[in-house]
Amino acid sequence: MKINTWLLTCIICILFPARGMWAQTNQETADQNSQEYILYSYNLTLEEVLHLATTQSNESLRARNSYQVGYWQYRSYKANFLPYLSFTSQLPEFSRKIVDVPSIDPQTGEVRHDYSSEFYNVFSGGLSLQQNLPTGGSVTVSSSLQRVDRFSGSFNNHQSTEYLSTALNVRLRQSIFGVNEMKWDRKIEPLKYEEAKRTYIENMENVNQRAIQLFFNMAIAQQRLAIAEFNHANNDTLYNIAAGRYELGTIGENDLLQSELAYQNALKKLNDDRLNLEDAENRLRSYLGFNERVKLNVVIPENVPNVKLDVEQVLQLSLENNPDMITYETQLIEAQKNVAQQRANRGFQANLNVAFGLNQQATGLFDSYKDPRDMQTVSIGLTVPILDWGRGKGMVKMAQSNEELVRRQVDQSRLDFQQDISLNVRQFNMQEQQFFIAAKADTIAQKRYDVAKQRYLIDKITVTDMNNAQLDRDEARVGYVQALYNYWRYYYELRALSQYDFVSGKQLDADFDSLVD
Repeated sequence: MKINTWLLTCIICILFPARGMWAQTNQETADQNSQEYILYSYNLTLEEVLHLATTQSNESLRARNSYQVGYWQYRSYKANFLPYLSFTSQLPEFSRKIVDVPSIDPQTGEVRHDYSSEFYNVFSGGLSLQQNLPTGGSVTVSSSLQRVDRFSGSFNNHQSTEYLSTALNVRLRQSIFGVNEMKWDRKIEPLKYEEAKRTYIENMENVNQRAIQLFFNMAIAQQRLAIAEFNHANNDTLYNIAAGRYELGTIGENDLLQSELAYQNALKKLNDDRLNLEDAENRLRSYLGFNERVKLNVVIPENVPNVKLDVEQVLQLSLENNPDMITYETQLIEAQKNVAQQRANRGFQANLNVAFGLNQQATGLFDSYKDPRDMQTVSIGLTVPILDWGRGKGMVKMAQSNEELVRRQVDQSRLDFQQDISLNVRQFNMQEQQFFIAAKADTIAQKRYDVAKQRYLIDKITVTDMNNAQLDRDEARVGYVQALYNYWRYYYELRALSQYDFVSGKQLDADFDSLVD
C-alpha cells in the first residue's frame, strides 16, 4: 500500500506541473523586464543601513541644521562679551527752511522781520567702540566729525562752512537696581548650547531608530514574500496531488476544494506580499537617499550581542547626558529670571549715565581739532512707583507661581523619565531570551512542517493538519525576524536616552567642529 501511494504521488507530480511552471515563467519574464530599469543592486546589512542613514539621509541633514542654529546662537552670546566697533555716517543731508531775521530800525526803533531762505548740507561720520560689562552696563568710546555748509537763496550763494569735531567721547551706561541680563545669560546660554549638542546626538539616534524600523519592515516583507513564494509553489503541488487522488477516488470533493482554496489563497498572498515588499523597499530607499533605479536587498542579522544592562547605570547616564535634563534646568533658571525681572520692575529703578569728551568747533577742518574743549555729562534717571493699584505685586506673585509650577512639572517629568528608563531596561534585558525562544520556535516549526508534509504525501494526515503546520511555520519564521527587530529597537531607544554605546562601552559624541564648516 505504501509503494502504491508513493508511485501515485510521483505520477501526479509529473503529470500536473503546468500551473506552477506557468506562474514561474511569468514571474521570470516580469523580473527580466524590471531589470532594464535597475542600474545598481545592493545587499545591505543592518550596520551599512545605519551608516548610510546617518551620512546621507535628509533627517541627518536636518539634525545638522538644527545644531547649527544652536551653535550660532551661542556664538552670538559669546560675541556680546567682546568689543563692538562700528562706523556711522550721514552722506549728505540737505535741508531747506525760511529763517526769520529780525532787525531794529535805528530811526524809529521798530522791530522789522525779514525772511531769508537758507539751505543746509550736512556731512557727518564717526567711529564707535562699545564694550558690554559683566555688571550689565556698557562703556562706549567714540570719535566723530561733522561738516555743515550753509547756503542762502541758492547753492551759488555759499554763506559759511563749519566743522564740529568730537575727538573723544567716553560714555558709561549702567542700571543700578535693574536686572543684570549678562549675569542671567551666563547661566542660561551655555546650557542651551550644551542642549543643542546633546539634541543633535539624540536626533542622530532617532535617525538610527527610524532606519532600524525601515530595515526590519523590509526584512519582514522579504521574509513574507519568500514564504509566499514557497507556499504558492507548495500549494500548487499539493493541489495537483489532491486532484490526482480525487480522480482515483481516494479523497472526497471537500478535500479537493480545500486544497484548491489553499492554492488560491496562496496566490493572493503572493501578490499582496510582492506589493508590500515593493512599498517597504521604496520607503527604505527614499530614506537612505537612493533613487528608484537602485535595487535593495537587506541581509537579516544572524545573532545579537550579549549585553545586559544595569538599571542604575543606565539611569545615571541618562540623567547626565539626556538633553531633556538640560531643558528642565534651563526652564527653572528662566523662571527664576522672570521672578527677578518682575521684582526689579516693581521697585525703585535708577539708571546712571556718565560721559566725558573733548570737542571743538571751527571754520576749518584742522582748526576744529585745535585746543578742544572738554565736556562732561552725569545723569541719573529715577523711576519711583507711587501708585500702581497692586499691578507690580501681582506680576511678582504671578512670576513666583509660575516658578513653582515649572518646578513641580520638572520634578514630575524627571520622575516619569526615571520610571520609563527602568521599564525600558527591563524590557531590553528580556529581548535576548525572546530572540533565542523565537529562533528555537522557528527551528521546531520548520521541522514540524517537514514531517507534516512527508506524512501528507503518504496520505497519513489531512490537508487541514498540513495547512496548520504551514501556518505555524510561517508565523514562527516571521516571529524570528520580529524578535530581532524588537531587540535592536529597544537597544537603540536606550542608546538615545542615555547617549551611551553599551556594546563598545563609550559615550556617544560627534565632531561638532565639522558640522559648522
